[in-house]
Amino acid sequence: MADITLTVQKLLPTGITPSYTGSLSTANTYFVRNSGRVMLHFKKSAAVDAVVTIQTPTTVGGLAVAEQTCTVVASTGDKMIGPFPPRIYNDGNGDLKFTLSDVDGLTVAVVEL
Repeated sequence: MADITLTVQKLLPTGITPSYTGSLSTANTYFVRNSGRVMLHFKKSAAVDAVVTIQTPTTVGGLAVAEQTCTVVASTGDKMIGPFPPRIYNDGNGDLKFTLSDVDGLTVAVVEL
């Protein structure tokens, strides 16, 4: 199990062609520097859905905020998730963290608006 930091790509007025990270692992936790204007773009080509679990280290009134989950559907999955308000999603280092249930045919790009 490893902690993997993903590179945030800044969107430009002229546009960008995002780079996607593959070779993901269900055993890893992924970290993204979160400014509050970050989105995750997942693509899925394999035959099993992938659930993205985004950690929420925040508590409100002493109660934990439930983690956010999103499903990237099998075969034709194309899902954009975000933005993520830092006060809800960031850890003490300013990072958003997420894990994955299935990574076969899954890629992700991290884009800052």
